Amino acid sequence: WYQRRVRKQWYQRRVRATFKHYTYMKGGMRFTGYTCICASGENAAVLHYGHAGEPNDKRVNDGDMLLFDMGAEYAGYTADITVSFPANGRFTDSQKFVYNTCLKANKAVQRAMRPGVSWPDMHRLAERVIVEEFLKQGLLVNGSVDQLLDAHLGAIFMPHGLGHFIGLDVHDVGGYVNAPKRIDEPGIRYLRTTRTLKKGMVITVEPGVYFGDALLDNAYADPEQSKYMNKTMIEPYRGTGGVRIEDVVAVTEDGSELLSHDLPRTVEEIEAFMGRQ
Repeated sequence: WYQRRVRKQWYQRRVRATFKHYTYMKGGMRFTGYTCICASGENAAVLHYGHAGEPNDKRVNDGDMLLFDMGAEYAGYTADITVSFPANGRFTDSQKFVYNTCLKANKAVQRAMRPGVSWPDMHRLAERVIVEEFLKQGLLVNGSVDQLLDAHLGAIFMPHGLGHFIGLDVHDVGGYVNAPKRIDEPGIRYLRTTRTLKKGMVITVEPGVYFGDALLDNAYADPEQSKYMNKTMIEPYRGTGGVRIEDVVAVTEDGSELLSHDLPRTVEEIEAFMGRQ
């Protein structure tokens, strides 16, 4: 609903206000589950942008990629959904590449989810998809997918965990109850659970693709990573922020069920939705 109402030169805080107004008025919500993340342009590369010291005060510019991570709370249970889309409703070729890479990772994980699957393996699957697409596009070079993953190239562009349990709390409890120890490697160390999936678990699937200054600069300075990075192809993406596509998914007896359905997710769906009056 608010996607269609975003206008250039809006402050990011107006998007937050629009979301809260709609969920409170139409959905009967009393609270949001967490502080809304309303990032535009380069701010989308800041994973938890929008805290009290950064009050969503940037204006939305024409052509910005927007990343809105917001969830309303109802009857004690919270949602946690992220949408990413261009402010003007039309993807550029580079925005389309980043978005489709992220969406492909999201869908690959959902297809693979079922009881008995290790959540760290799902994180690694998302990283693999991202690295594969970057190799095809020429942003990464001079190595195989496995070599790039061993050098932790995936964590440069997805520096957070794949997802977390959700329910009465947005980051629900139990992530490390009777679970393997946290894996101390870039990116995957931020997973909020290392458990094996079981029927009835509800978890977020939220791969992201970002171009953050600090991570890029550190990687360029590391010869074990920079040898695989095509700086000429990567640098045009610097300052564009990033994309995250977050869904809420329940583990079923033989697979998974998407709970955050009926959202425009493909490039074509988003452009058609935002073009509608």
